[in-house]
Amino acid sequence: MYNCHDDILAYQNEEVTLPEKEREEMRDRRDTNRNRLENGLQNDGEPAPSGFQSQGSYAHRTMVQHPEKDYDIDDGVYFWKDDLKGPRGGDKSARDAKEMVREALDDERFKNPPKVRTNCVRVYYDAGYHVDIPVYRKVKTEEDIWDDEDIYYEIASSDWKESDPVEVTRWFNEENKRQSPDTTNGRQLRRQTRLNKAFARSRESWRPRIATGFMITTLLVNECYKSSEEREDKALYDAMVAMRNRLNNNLEIDHPTVQGEKLTKGPDDAKTRFLREKLDWAIDELQVLFEQDCTHEEALKAWDKVFNTDFFSSRLKDTDNEEETNNNSGGITSGRRTPDRFVDKRGGGRYA
Repeated sequence: MYNCHDDILAYQNEEVTLPEKEREEMRDRRDTNRNRLENGLQNDGEPAPSGFQSQGSYAHRTMVQHPEKDYDIDDGVYFWKDDLKGPRGGDKSARDAKEMVREALDDERFKNPPKVRTNCVRVYYDAGYHVDIPVYRKVKTEEDIWDDEDIYYEIASSDWKESDPVEVTRWFNEENKRQSPDTTNGRQLRRQTRLNKAFARSRESWRPRIATGFMITTLLVNECYKSSEEREDKALYDAMVAMRNRLNNNLEIDHPTVQGEKLTKGPDDAKTRFLREKLDWAIDELQVLFEQDCTHEEALKAWDKVFNTDFFSSRLKDTDNEEETNNNSGGITSGRRTPDRFVDKRGGGRYA
C-alpha cells in the first residue's frame, strides 16, 4: 500500500480536527445556553437543574470541521425525579419534562424557536449550529440493608428509559487509551474516529442518509479499529475494510454501554446499509494504492476523491513549488520524492 502516512496525518490535523478556538467558542455558547435555561426555569417557577453534563462527540473530542460550521453540541440537563412533578403531584412524563425545558429556553430573539425532538430539546442559532439538550432525571433506588442507595439515570425519550451518557464517555476514553499504540495528538483511535466520521460527512447529500457519528464510533471502538503505530493511512484503510466486512455480515449495531439496546432500526437498517455502500465505493477507489507502479500523485488523487477535497493534491503542488524554488536558488535536489518515514519498499512503487 502506497505510503501516505504524512498526508493523512496532516489532513486529520489541519482539515478534520476541530480547532481549539472553535472548541472554546462552542464551550462559551454551551455555557450561555446553560445560563439561559437556569434563568428560564426560575422565571417559570420550575425546579432547578441538579447539574449539566456535556456528552457525545464534544465530550469525546471527536467533532470534525464543517465548512458551514454546522456543529451540534450535546449538553444534557439533569433533574431529580422527585422534583419533576405534574400539577396533580404525579411524575412528569418524558414529553412534559422536555416541554418544560423547551419553554424555559425559548427566547423571542431566536429566529427559529427551540423544538422538542425524540431524545432532546434542540436550540437553533443563526450562525448555523445548534445545541441539543437531552433531559435526564436522577432516580434513587431503595436503601438496602446497609442503608446504601444507588442512583441511576433516565433520559426523556418517547418515554423515560435508562441511559447514562457519562458511562459512554468513560467507555470511549478508556478504550482510546487501551487500544491506541501512541499517547500523543489525542491518540490514534480518537484520530481514526474523526477521520471516519469526516469521510461519512464528506458530501452534504450523504449526511441525512448515512450512519450517525455514534454508530461509526461504536463500530470502530468495539470491532473494527486496527492500530498501526507507524501508518495512519494503513490504520484508516484497514478500519474501512473491517467496517465494510462487518456490515456485510450484520447491519445492526449494539449500544456500547446499555445491554440489549440497539443503535440501529432493525436488521436492514437504512443508515448502516448506506454506510456500507459508501465504504465499498471508497475501498474500490483506493485500490490504486496497491498497484506496483502507483505514483504519489495517483495516491493523493485517490484520497482526494474519497474525502471530496483537494487537500492532498495541493500538498503535492506545494512540494513541487518548493523543489522549483530550491532549483532556482541554486539548491540541489534529485527531483524525486523520497519515501515517507516508516516506509518499507517492496519492489516498484508499492509501499507497505
